[in-house]
Amino acid sequence: MLNPINKTIELADGRTITIETGKLAKQADGAVTVRMGNTVLLATVCAAKDANPGVDFMPLQVEYKEKYSSFGRFPGGFTKREGKASDYEVLTSRLVDRVLRPLFPDNYHAEVYVNVILFSSDGEDMPDALAGLAASAALAVSDIPFNGPISEVRVARVDGKFIINPTFLELEKADIDMMVGATIDNIMMVEGEMSEVQESEMLEAIKVAHEAIKIQCQAQIELSEACGKLVKREYCHEVNDDELRKDVHDKCFAKAYAVATSGTDKHQRHDAFEAIVEEYKANFSEEELAEKAEMIGRYYHDVEKEAMRRAILDEGKRLDGRKTTEIRPIWIETDYLPGPHGSAVFTRGETQSLTTVTLGTKADEKMVDDVLNHSKERFLLHYNFPPFSTGEAKAQRGVGRREIGHGNLAHRALKRMIPEDYPYVIRVISDILESNGSSSMATVCAGTLALRDAGVPMKKPVSGIAMGLISENKGQNYAILSDILGDEDHLGDMDFKVTGTKDGITATQMDIKVDGLSYEILENALAQAREGRMHILGKIMEAQPTTREDLKPHAPRIETMMIGKEFIGAVIGPGGKIIQGIQEKTGAVITIEEVDGFGRIEISGTNKDTIDAAIRAIKGIVAVPEVGEVYEGKISSIMPYGAFVEFMPGKDGLLHISEIDWARLETVEQAGLKEGDTIQVKLVDIDAKTGKFKLSRKVLLPKPEGYEERPPRPERGPRPERGDRSDRGPRQDRGDRNNRGDR
Repeated sequence: MLNPINKTIELADGRTITIETGKLAKQADGAVTVRMGNTVLLATVCAAKDANPGVDFMPLQVEYKEKYSSFGRFPGGFTKREGKASDYEVLTSRLVDRVLRPLFPDNYHAEVYVNVILFSSDGEDMPDALAGLAASAALAVSDIPFNGPISEVRVARVDGKFIINPTFLELEKADIDMMVGATIDNIMMVEGEMSEVQESEMLEAIKVAHEAIKIQCQAQIELSEACGKLVKREYCHEVNDDELRKDVHDKCFAKAYAVATSGTDKHQRHDAFEAIVEEYKANFSEEELAEKAEMIGRYYHDVEKEAMRRAILDEGKRLDGRKTTEIRPIWIETDYLPGPHGSAVFTRGETQSLTTVTLGTKADEKMVDDVLNHSKERFLLHYNFPPFSTGEAKAQRGVGRREIGHGNLAHRALKRMIPEDYPYVIRVISDILESNGSSSMATVCAGTLALRDAGVPMKKPVSGIAMGLISENKGQNYAILSDILGDEDHLGDMDFKVTGTKDGITATQMDIKVDGLSYEILENALAQAREGRMHILGKIMEAQPTTREDLKPHAPRIETMMIGKEFIGAVIGPGGKIIQGIQEKTGAVITIEEVDGFGRIEISGTNKDTIDAAIRAIKGIVAVPEVGEVYEGKISSIMPYGAFVEFMPGKDGLLHISEIDWARLETVEQAGLKEGDTIQVKLVDIDAKTGKFKLSRKVLLPKPEGYEERPPRPERGPRPERGDRSDRGPRQDRGDRNNRGDR
């Protein structure tokens, strides 16, 4: 018998979020539906009863999936069913994972699978903002050990006002767009993009988000109580030996501390740390190691962590010998590769990015066909992290979640600095060739350099930095680290990445691994990050003071023009005949689309002459003939009374025989004109009733010396009434009365 349990959360703007359990997916360890408006998510969680042998980490897998049926749509492709996760689904999964993972007990190693599925949406509310709440609520109604609950919200600032979980429409106008994850007490994760905001404004947004999260966490606690799930399952996933732990510490700590303060490079340091534990293991027999090797590895990892942290907190010495605020040496080379349209190498310490830029046309736009997002992207950034960048002997498979996430952060950092009306489609590719800390921030810096090398007129250059934190006693004693190493990220309490221009922050990503991080520490970290960003930005400007003035010779050339909506059909022509003819004649590639009631035309070609020829042809079609203007036209036909000239595409006018030359002509051929000739003519009149065009060539020729104008005809009065002409017989055809020559 169904016995569903519900909890309702009120948002500040009157909307409600309802959490329900006990109705769907009851065989899962925990399952809930979360509903806001017409958006409905189902979250389930299942955990293995025991850990797999030899596993000493948290094997958590979070999957976020959107059903096309949720929005009444069919999937694209031949199979017409959902396939592999989109980048958007991967990024949403990562956002949830990053908040949940640190809150499982350190000694809990059973496989845990969290699935969040979007089953309904009206395209207004953003479901990714509810995914973290749904996942945590599923854990809250299960017996799986978890030190939550948590929740996530999106916070946006629109017209100076903060909004929790804004709609798609509201987000389009936001200058701050951040996802914040937290427990009822502590911030755990922040990620988002901004329009050059100040550090204080970002902190204010985080505080607003946390207040909303506290309410959602309290609702989950009450839901867990109602389900009777406050007591979690018992488990034993680690075998420990306290005497062995103490022995490892006593015999290895001093040696590890010496390595931690030696200031050596990454590989030397790794080898030195490895030698210490191998020397310790040499004291045991093979039989003893078979039993104790796993424990020794865990205990020695703790020794390394403590040695690194004590060196920083007690002596201010970092693993590579730097001060806490010091940035590693930077070297930069732009225009490094001849083939791409822009390129740069950015190296900071042992982290190196080789970044290239490719400029394309409208045909290169990325088609986005997600469930709730059907659009085109003109700015793309792809991040590659091959195993050789860290010296690993490993095959490189497909693009991983980490690469998608790091690339997205760099994309957010740079995209608002690309002019909205820039005609090119841009692809930035960052290949990480060396890595020891913050390759995503190296991508941001190298991306700025490569874009400017390609001649992209960025609004402002962007730099980025990764910050770390070592703390103890709930933040009573702490050190903030600028430009962290990989080991400082792994062994530290915070990984905080900030990007921005000289005027403000453009993107951020923060993962906090410790309880009790105060806003004061966050504020200090942001201030120290700004100093580091400005230092790196100075190095960028020193190496590349200005943006390339023109595109490289082998880059495609693109011009755009706007025409009236009524001319779109004329430019395209029946069946595309006109536009295809222009492309064939000029060699240009032309695309046209309606934008805001106008026709937006993009013309691309390999050189300026090609583009100019296409522009002239299009202007000829959309231009309105003006009396007094001189045109270059082609004679389309010759009559006894003159010639018809196509002086604009699709527009013919009569060049009367009397307007060809100052001399009196009996035939058009006397002037040496024939069909197909190109001549200059002046539009001298447009008939108000018929719209016919009257052209003149002679007015463009010098008047002969001694030429006398003939006197104008005298005005004639009204003709007398004529009688009935029916008895006069048929009237002879006398031709066009308007085209008889000069009488």
